[in-house]
Amino acid sequence: MKTDPKSEHWFALYTKSRTEKRVYDSLTRLGIHTYLPLRKELKQWSDRKKWVETPVINSYIFVRLPEKEYRRVFEAPGVVAYVCYKGKAVIIPDHEMEAMRRTVENKMSFSVESGGLKKGQMVTVTSGPLKGVTGRVTHIRGQKKLYLSITNIGFTLVVNLDEDTVMEEKSETA
Repeated sequence: MKTDPKSEHWFALYTKSRTEKRVYDSLTRLGIHTYLPLRKELKQWSDRKKWVETPVINSYIFVRLPEKEYRRVFEAPGVVAYVCYKGKAVIIPDHEMEAMRRTVENKMSFSVESGGLKKGQMVTVTSGPLKGVTGRVTHIRGQKKLYLSITNIGFTLVVNLDEDTVMEEKSETA
């Protein structure tokens, strides 16, 4: 039975420490749309160095499913709980998940023209791999960092911007 994509939402799950990849595999086998953002890091041991993929956010994994299938994720060993607010799983907006996905998968440096950017301002990237991503400027360091908030889980993506520009979002109030 196919579900209506409009009834599906992104949610964040807490996992047991260091089980993110196993949880990802288990959820995928259950047929649940799962996203585990990974980055490559060079790890040093006493006898060698090795590149390993580690989660971008430790003990977090993201799932997209209809609210009626909410409990299915607990069939996967290592799932601890949903990220909740006032006892209800928090829905993560699609545009915030897309911003994270593009940021992680492109592994590129981006630029922002800081002319007039202010903390708290909503902006949209107008060119490059992040084109169309909307985010709130939560911090400006120097003139090359745009911090995109993933508001519902309390994390911020720091995007270095070198060649692309952003434009201010127009307020919908007249």
